[in-house]
Amino acid sequence: MLPAITRTTLIVFIGCLGQAQTVDRSLTFEVASVKPAAPPSANGRGMIMFRPPSGGPGSKDPGRISYPFVSLKMLLMEAYNVKNYQIAGPSWLDTERFDINATMPPDTTKEQFRVMLQNLLADRFKLTIHRETKELPAYVLTVAKGGPKLKESAGVTTGADADNALPPPPPGQPTMGPDGFPVIPMGGRAGLFMMMMPGRARMIAQQQTMSDLANRLTAELSRPVTDATGLTGKYDFTLTFVPEGMGGRMGPPVGSMGPAIGSVPVAPPSGGRGLEQPPEGENLPTIFGALTQLGLKLDGKKSQVELIVIDRVEKTPSEN
Repeated sequence: MLPAITRTTLIVFIGCLGQAQTVDRSLTFEVASVKPAAPPSANGRGMIMFRPPSGGPGSKDPGRISYPFVSLKMLLMEAYNVKNYQIAGPSWLDTERFDINATMPPDTTKEQFRVMLQNLLADRFKLTIHRETKELPAYVLTVAKGGPKLKESAGVTTGADADNALPPPPPGQPTMGPDGFPVIPMGGRAGLFMMMMPGRARMIAQQQTMSDLANRLTAELSRPVTDATGLTGKYDFTLTFVPEGMGGRMGPPVGSMGPAIGSVPVAPPSGGRGLEQPPEGENLPTIFGALTQLGLKLDGKKSQVELIVIDRVEKTPSEN
């Protein structure tokens, strides 16, 4: 059961859409490949490991992007600079997966890249949209009675790849902990990492602000979450919870989390209980209950949200 959410006064969420603008149709990728993604295969632990998108403006490879096994909703989020709850369209936007590879001039700006991506979606998926505003449920992240119970980070990793960067998992099979979650070496890098296992999820944060946490909760709850904690530090924490009531995609959004790894469970290997299964007798809270372990809570609000509404989109992209 989800906790009761207190309804309070109306707040206005300022969306990222801005004013309607005419898209420059001449701004396109030099070369682009769009293909339906092949079904991924599981490793010996019964898990599928995903790497996030790479390349593009601001990265080490600004003249090339690679989006493996990406949903159309993730591409729309990147193209229009919106959150997942700001996209209204068919349910398959979350489930159909594609492999996207494209090249562009290395000096392409982030704004130009988004226009290129919008044009690619219009060309290959015949996408047309309109914008509208709608009142939606929202949350405000606040400090619970008794004060915060957060551990401040010991230090900040320096270097070009420090921000929101996590080390890749070790080669071969990941080491599994006694609680059934993979053990990922975090090192000292800043980042926020999500893992999802059968009926359970884990959020591991290092050197993260409350704004970072609110942004992640926004993605996972598929609702606007505003940081009103007043806390200004950077923190390390781990939350383990059941994903009940979470409407997001439980994974890293396009272009925002660096080299984080997401995991999705499949059928465990034959021969007894797979290591990815939860320990017997485990009783985990929802994300709402887990946040109380940090001395935080989510209060319910209402929010005026600007939406991208899909008028037309084709499930099968046109040929490259």
